[in-house]
Amino acid sequence: MRQLGERLAAVGHEVTVATMYLPERKTRSIHGVIVREFKVAGNLVRGMQGDVKRYRDFVLQQDYDVLLIKAAQQWTFDALTPVLQDIRKPKIFIPCGFSGMYDPMYADYFRAMPGWLQQFDRLIFYASHYRDIDMARKHGLSNIRIVPNGADEREFNVERDRAFRSRHAIPDNAFVVMTVGSVTGYKGHAELAAAFESCDFGPRPACLLLIGNRTGKRTRWHDMAREMYRFGGSVRVAKWMLRPALEKIGLEWLLIALGHTPGAMLPKRGLPAEDAVEEILVRVNTVRGRKAMLVDLPRAEVIQAYFNCDLFVFASKIEYSPLVLFEAAAAGLPFLSVPVGNASEIAAWTGGGVICEAEVDAVGYTQVNPEKLARQIETLAGQPEMLARLSAHGRHAWLQRFSWSTIFRSYEKILEECLEETAV
Repeated sequence: MRQLGERLAAVGHEVTVATMYLPERKTRSIHGVIVREFKVAGNLVRGMQGDVKRYRDFVLQQDYDVLLIKAAQQWTFDALTPVLQDIRKPKIFIPCGFSGMYDPMYADYFRAMPGWLQQFDRLIFYASHYRDIDMARKHGLSNIRIVPNGADEREFNVERDRAFRSRHAIPDNAFVVMTVGSVTGYKGHAELAAAFESCDFGPRPACLLLIGNRTGKRTRWHDMAREMYRFGGSVRVAKWMLRPALEKIGLEWLLIALGHTPGAMLPKRGLPAEDAVEEILVRVNTVRGRKAMLVDLPRAEVIQAYFNCDLFVFASKIEYSPLVLFEAAAAGLPFLSVPVGNASEIAAWTGGGVICEAEVDAVGYTQVNPEKLARQIETLAGQPEMLARLSAHGRHAWLQRFSWSTIFRSYEKILEECLEETAV
């Protein structure tokens, strides 16, 4: 939304963004975009708190030409569901993946969703096949547009800083694997670290660069409460609590009988995500010729990581349309991803990456197999010609189709279509 707002404003449109209140935000105009803040939080399922009525009145009474809303399951969309029929302006919605579609807590919410979708003039999706667009098609909606994600040309049309490796004590001849994502347990850091640990790179030194902001330590009881809340039942939590005991006596197979999908639960022994990753990194760093780091870098340094590594690996459990894959392509960095969100489609669109086979469980989570991931990392590391082709194809595709300078024009065209239909 920042990309869209700032770029639309830059070409002469008047753009107002309705968003959450942030006490540290001191300006009401950012790069030409007017910011209107509302002290609202929550969603329809968890409950909404704050000045919901003021926000609804703003949308109903404000003088504008087109309304664009991004993402379900949050208040800027959910607060308007009771009054959608009263909004007479053209309405566009970007559903953004429906991450809670298989969560029992959201069952009633998604039963109501088709009726809400029908009230929009356009629905914009990031993928041609995913749970949100599949729902729209299932209910006969034809006001569908597909506009992919992308990467910012202002960030990725930069020179490679060849001092990056020396700054981070990475050997020039090392094969460097990287990923980017918050260390939550859902972005696959632990699975990638485990895969890297078992990789055989031969005599070549190798480095694993995990880039992600740390989310803080959590207790075992905090994680258990989160699981109970998210999945709405004590059976899953009971299996999670039983896991360490069953593993210890060699009866982990009982978890399968109880319906557990291997790898679906939290890290073994209830470790917080960061601890589970760091435990593996400690072992990796004892091996001669291996180096593994978990770091939180400034954005400019993250961009340079893309330009100075050899392979981007994405092992996330849940996604919609991963921006990091477009960023890898933008830097000419080959990527290896599990089939999460529309990663397979991004690999086909860009020609910049390949997909590692992985199962998707009943609630839509991708279950990463570290051994399969390791073997594919090894294969790619041993095929420099293939990596070079992926690099060239990804960068070329990004330049042609997936920079924000190109993508925002697609949004502008859809906005103008809606205006033309209203005028008729």
